[in-house]
Amino acid sequence: MSDKNFMTLQFASRSENEAFARVAVAAFVSQLDPTLNELTDIKTVVSEAVTNSIIHGYNNRTDGVITISTQIDEDMVHITVEDNGTGIEDLEQAKQPLYTSKPELERSGMGFTIMENFMDEVDVVTAVGIGTKIKMMKRIESKKALYN
Repeated sequence: MSDKNFMTLQFASRSENEAFARVAVAAFVSQLDPTLNELTDIKTVVSEAVTNSIIHGYNNRTDGVITISTQIDEDMVHITVEDNGTGIEDLEQAKQPLYTSKPELERSGMGFTIMENFMDEVDVVTAVGIGTKIKMMKRIESKKALYN
């Protein structure tokens, strides 16, 4: 039986908190001694998920709350980013590369594509008017993770 390590962060839906979230999750995951590429992947997906919550979930309102839960289970990292925003009306459409619901912001529409390519598993649970939860998992290939 493994001894799971975890942390949870909650912060206001402000764009300046995206960098904090990215660095905090990366610092927590660094105990597994990930490669630079693995750490970069994790920082990128956290950035994408948090940015989606701020821009799409809360429509840039700063009074929302974003919760990030991160758990380490042996060599597996589980990251959940959750908001109580507007939810996603058409999840399959939102996951299409280059699709954006806010073209006026000149966004690339690659957030979900990036998350799905950088992580081993991505699961999205959303309900209109209730919010969105993005659950992501990645296996860390470092030697330290194998012996933890």
